[in-house]
Amino acid sequence: MSDMTEGIEAVFLETHNFGKAAGFFQALGYELEFETDHASGMLRNGDGPYVFISEIPQDREPQTQIAFKVADADVFRPAAPLVEVVTPFEDTHYGTREMTVRDPDGRVWSLQAPLKK
Repeated sequence: MSDMTEGIEAVFLETHNFGKAAGFFQALGYELEFETDHASGMLRNGDGPYVFISEIPQDREPQTQIAFKVADADVFRPAAPLVEVVTPFEDTHYGTREMTVRDPDGRVWSLQAPLKK
C-alpha cells in the first residue's frame, strides 16, 4: 500500500450565502447530499471530490481549502524537510482524521484519511 496522497478528497468553501453557493454548484451538476441546520452542507457530483460549503459571518473573508485523500493515516509519513507538519492527524467530529501540512511557499494544505474502525 502506498503511503502517498491519492488525489483530491474534498473542497471546503466558506460563503456569505449558503443558498446561493449551493445553487451555484447544483447548476454545475452537483447534488445536495445533506444540509445542516447551521447553514452548511455537502454536495457531490458522481464519485469525484465532494464540496462542503459553510456559511460564515459577513465580516470574515471567505476561504477555500482543498483536502487531499490519504488511505491510511497510521502509515503516512510526509517527506521532511519539504513537507512541514503543522498539525498531526487528529480525529474529527465528522468521521475522518485530518492533518495539516505547509508547502515550501508557506501554503497550508489539509490531508484527510478515514477513521479506523
